Amino acid sequence: MIEVDNFSKTYAGFRAVQGISFHVNKGEIVGFLGPNGAGKSTTMKVLAGYLPPTDGRIQVGGYDVVTDSLEVRKRIGYMPENVPLYTDMRVHEFLRFRAELKKVPRRKIKERVAYVLERASITDVQNKIIGTLSKGYRQRVGLADAMVNDPQLLILDEPTIGLDPNQIRAVRDLIKDLGRDHTILLSTHILSEVELTCNRVLVINRGKIEASDTPANLTRLVRGGGSVLIEVKAPAADVISKIEALPQIDDVEVVPGEGDWTIAKVFGKPGADIREDIFGVVRQNNWPLRELSRVKATLEEAFVELTQE
Repeated sequence: MIEVDNFSKTYAGFRAVQGISFHVNKGEIVGFLGPNGAGKSTTMKVLAGYLPPTDGRIQVGGYDVVTDSLEVRKRIGYMPENVPLYTDMRVHEFLRFRAELKKVPRRKIKERVAYVLERASITDVQNKIIGTLSKGYRQRVGLADAMVNDPQLLILDEPTIGLDPNQIRAVRDLIKDLGRDHTILLSTHILSEVELTCNRVLVINRGKIEASDTPANLTRLVRGGGSVLIEVKAPAADVISKIEALPQIDDVEVVPGEGDWTIAKVFGKPGADIREDIFGVVRQNNWPLRELSRVKATLEEAFVELTQE
């Protein structure tokens, strides 16, 4: 659905995106992640036809974003981070106006507006002036606008910003549901949402793609894919020295415990299951054991490792 080949974008001599290449298959929900200033929004604006690329080639649905810009725009729904809305219009009037601009056939406009009002959970405010709505409701109006022309590709830049936890959960479920019929490129800083929603993750940093993989595979990159948490009644120095002596151990981090108890976070080498070895040390030294549990790495930890020096 999306083919990006050696794409670069330069602003006044500053290279915001540096020769990146990636693809998004039809029907995928792909999380597009990166720290602020990494080039995410620039890439999304170029994909949506808002900006031209400086170098490289980008195709959406087989059409070039430069030479076939109008054909590309027919096939996408774009929701920018700061949604541009006409605040003096009523919600249903705005969506009808946007449907007309996007060349939705006149006989289908009423049906499409009713559909997106329901899907974005804004039917109850359809007669209200947009300027009187909360930020959360405005975000949902922007999401309805992106869907109104029934696009093949949805490009969503921070769609849940300003929403409360219940609204975030509703939008997450909506995105997963939309993924059955649409290709979705999603940018967000709520990484737990990406783990629950996306099939694949692209990580961009300083204008370059750092990783492209499933959320599960990216978390395996983080110091063996997780750690083992133990709490034992023993001096911290003994816990560190005896566990670090094990061949499959990469690192041991000790955190303050209660009284004589020591809490340690133990990292194994990639692919190693170190729980049995750790329990052997505990039993051999007759340490009273209060906890031994596996802690899986998170996408947030993988993101930090990929984007921080």
